[in-house]
Amino acid sequence: MSENKIIKFIVTRQEDPNSAPYQEEFEVPYRPNMNVISALMEIRRNPVNTKGENTTPVNWEMNCLEEVCGACSMVINGKPRQSCTALVDQLEQPIRVEPMKTFPVVRDLVIDRSRMFDSLKKVKAWIPIDGTYDLGPGPRMPETKRQWAYELSKCMTCGVCLESCPNVNSKSDFIGPAPLSQVRLFNAHPTGEMNKEERLETIMGDGGLANCGNSQNCVQSCPKGIPLTTSIAALNRSTTIQSFKNFFGSY
Repeated sequence: MSENKIIKFIVTRQEDPNSAPYQEEFEVPYRPNMNVISALMEIRRNPVNTKGENTTPVNWEMNCLEEVCGACSMVINGKPRQSCTALVDQLEQPIRVEPMKTFPVVRDLVIDRSRMFDSLKKVKAWIPIDGTYDLGPGPRMPETKRQWAYELSKCMTCGVCLESCPNVNSKSDFIGPAPLSQVRLFNAHPTGEMNKEERLETIMGDGGLANCGNSQNCVQSCPKGIPLTTSIAALNRSTTIQSFKNFFGSY
């Protein structure tokens, strides 16, 4: 009798960045194949808590709804993940939903991921192109390299790996697993390799590789299965070679 089934949610809410968080309980009518986002939509449509009190609609972010954009990241039953692929049937009740704690809360489940985006800027996670004129065909990437580089390119900057990493916190300037993996990706690109040394020098400094504690939480939590720890190991080798170049190049 799924039409009579009720799903209970406990949502951690926060009015603004400076206010204290609090929990509010909601009940949502069950539907087959329901995910957390569809439940939040029901709450938004009828924002009444279990006490029968009218309240404000819960705020959260979403976009693609198919685990591609990374916008709907939140902590569900203690695990950081995408709410679009979190199916109610696979979750223990009551379902507890809260914002990721690594990032500042804007309101309710909406967070400010500027820390991660600033880190991507810091490591120059792009390929600089001077001008928009035709540069001709670029160098080709070997197929074996292209295959593993494609796996790294699946990163959707969801922030889940930073949330699960114990070394990413308010007392640390560690840039986190995702930006490090992007360094490996762009250094492997035939054109991006032009800025290889610059990227390596960046992660050899404060907040870089030395801050990684190798807990491996990141690779276990990544929703896209990106081999983050493999990238970090490869970057350790690359930065070691770069440090030797720096040392002997100074003589």
